[in-house]
Amino acid sequence: MEKMQELLQILEKNARLSLEDIAAMMDVSAAQAAAMLDEANEKGYIHGYQALVDWEKAGVNQVEAMIELHVSPRKDRGFEEIAAAIAAFEEVDAVMLMSGGYDLLVSIKGKSFQEIALFVAKRLSPLDDVLSTATSFVLRTYKRGGVLFQDEEIDERECTVL
Repeated sequence: MEKMQELLQILEKNARLSLEDIAAMMDVSAAQAAAMLDEANEKGYIHGYQALVDWEKAGVNQVEAMIELHVSPRKDRGFEEIAAAIAAFEEVDAVMLMSGGYDLLVSIKGKSFQEIALFVAKRLSPLDDVLSTATSFVLRTYKRGGVLFQDEEIDERECTVL
């Protein structure tokens, strides 16, 4: 499992590496790396390969929001079923069960603040299991998936005013 973990960590950082590069990083043959990759896919360790896109830099207007949900699980419908129903909405990017002050964290993307607000008001809040929502809009992304989204270096010099 140690080599499998190493493979998954490499892929998580950069899934575009060639099989030969991955094999060299792991000190195994390309055939061994390929077999491990096949196994990881078959066992469901890998759920897809995505690019981290800086939509702001690409000039695409996109709004992202994080919605905290308080839900009411029942005997016949627990967190899994509620999360699956919410995840089925096309606008939903991610749904996570949380510890702390709320139950589920939902990440959604839309073309405008109004589009997201309407989604929350007309589709998410009316669900029987949803007790309350709190929506926070992402104003700027600085880092995602371990990758910094800033181009310019931050000037860390101190300024003293006399």
